[in-house]
Amino acid sequence: MKKILIFLFVAIVISLPFYWYYFGPVGGNKETEIFIIPKNIEGFNLVGKLEEGKFIKKNKVLEFYINTFVFFNEIKPGGYRLNKNMWALDVFKKINSKPDLVWISYSSCLRKEQIGEIMASRLGWSNQELEKWNTIYTNSKPEYFEGVYYPDTYLIPVDEGGDKVAQRLINRFNEKFSSLADKYISANIRWVTGLKIASLIAREAAGAADMKLISGIIWNRLDKGMPLQIDATMQYTLGKNGQNKWWGAIDLKEQKNDSPYNSYLHKGLPPTPICSPNIDYIDAALNPEETDCLFYLHDHFKQIHCAVTYEEHLQNIKKYLD
Repeated sequence: MKKILIFLFVAIVISLPFYWYYFGPVGGNKETEIFIIPKNIEGFNLVGKLEEGKFIKKNKVLEFYINTFVFFNEIKPGGYRLNKNMWALDVFKKINSKPDLVWISYSSCLRKEQIGEIMASRLGWSNQELEKWNTIYTNSKPEYFEGVYYPDTYLIPVDEGGDKVAQRLINRFNEKFSSLADKYISANIRWVTGLKIASLIAREAAGAADMKLISGIIWNRLDKGMPLQIDATMQYTLGKNGQNKWWGAIDLKEQKNDSPYNSYLHKGLPPTPICSPNIDYIDAALNPEETDCLFYLHDHFKQIHCAVTYEEHLQNIKKYLD
């Protein structure tokens, strides 16, 4: 027994330099770094990227070991906190665990409660944190109540608080809007006004082809002092409907709901945007199509039809919807 123990001890001592040389830390910078696995992992060479980032050593022995003995679970896109003093097996164990940062994407013009629900689901927020998102984090300034939580793809730490997430999205909005800021100033249009109109366009347009026409019609109605009569404002007033949908079907009785967002009862723009539009809609608000139309509708094929008079609009309803 004693001889066996001595043999094992000698074997371990002899193998330690070998193990360190091939499997040990790369060494160097002790700071934590973020290793990113892209959202679309098709064709992503995990081992090659770990070697390229100097998180593991590049050698045939380690590559053979990985290919033979290391079984990665389904690779999860996201960010992983690594450092160059981690042993190779610790790196693999980390990559096999949950990511420290997750990819979160949304593209359509969503109201802040919808965005909060997405964040809560992906970041594991409690109900209390979600409530703070809706009432505190997105209400730091009156102009930040709605509309500035820019639709995009983000890589967000799972331990980042809702207040920092809100600021992250606002920062992205500021970055995107910067290209139009001077143009809004030259046109003597407040950015908040443009954002309100952009949000209405985003909820009403069937696609990029008609957003500038809708913008022109909204501006025409504002110039004439007409109520906007946009259904999306009633959807915003209602919140979730009976089918638990934020932007679902609404009952016509909502036209009588005395909310400041109700564009059937109140003239002018709503108090805030009704969702967070992207830069294309913000540009459309600034650059409306010139038109004499005051009314519009979309047919069953999502094609827009506008009218100058209400009588023409009624004809369009009969022609394209009845």
